[in-house]
Amino acid sequence: MGQGTILVLADHRPGNVAQALGVAEALDEPFHVLDVAYDRWGRLPNLVRGAGLLGIAPSTRAALVPPWPRLVIGAGRRTAPLARWLKRHHGAALVQLMDPGGPGREDFALIAVPLHDKSGDAPNIMRTLGSCHRVTAEKLAGEAAVWAPRLAHLPRPYLTLVVGGATKDRPFTTDQARALIAGAVDQLRETGGSILVTTSPRTSPEIETLLTAQLPDPRCLHPWRRGGDNPYLGFLALADRIIVTGDSMTMCSEACATQAPVLIFAPPGMTGAKHERLHRELYARGYARPLNDPGPARAHPPLNASAEVAAEIRRRGLLG
Repeated sequence: MGQGTILVLADHRPGNVAQALGVAEALDEPFHVLDVAYDRWGRLPNLVRGAGLLGIAPSTRAALVPPWPRLVIGAGRRTAPLARWLKRHHGAALVQLMDPGGPGREDFALIAVPLHDKSGDAPNIMRTLGSCHRVTAEKLAGEAAVWAPRLAHLPRPYLTLVVGGATKDRPFTTDQARALIAGAVDQLRETGGSILVTTSPRTSPEIETLLTAQLPDPRCLHPWRRGGDNPYLGFLALADRIIVTGDSMTMCSEACATQAPVLIFAPPGMTGAKHERLHRELYARGYARPLNDPGPARAHPPLNASAEVAAEIRRRGLLG
């Protein structure tokens, strides 16, 4: 499985994978990534799958060969049975991002649970503000160097607008998009300069059309396209102020990884209780404020839950 002492379990959920990679990168140690594929039994609850390989596809089972890792980092419930198997059979220490569910929480040396997730307390549980992510000062500096020349024709300051979309539980309506645009235009009137806009895979064509039609110049509007140029980190790095839609806890956490003032657009009914808990925590601790809040936008120290989890892994001696 590779020569690194750290193994990252990476399944089909990009958000989970990014969190696990963020912690592995923050440790600044060699690590290997195992692509985890599931068969039809992978949908079974962890109570049935246990600490074993039930539900793990043959391609992944074939990759389970020495040298065995000392530390396994996973995220999300579906990787937990495989992680527990690696502990039971090969002595790996386990780190889990987000609650793995039961049974077997006691098998994990460390479970990092965001404050916006409801979870009990235990000696192996730590709580983080926001989600783990891969946005670091070094990556932001690198992307700023790439994108600054490409945006040099646009006057500063830069207002960066990060737009998400509908989730499985909540729509992102055109009325909400119009309110978002109105709030962004108000910010531009206050700050002057230009607006840098990037969308996400969940942004609908209708919302893209509204953004194109109603956001004023000077601007750089970059719709997300699979395999295309991605200015997301560059726009965050160069931002003097950031507006982010509240439908993505990851995007909110990554916006707060910069030092720019962050404004969250989350009108009533747009997000569920978990998202709202995250927003309240960010507001209370000075990392963000609501877009419709008339108070001043404030800079803040970078927020990086990945670095906090990595520090706790070292403190507990889990690298061996």
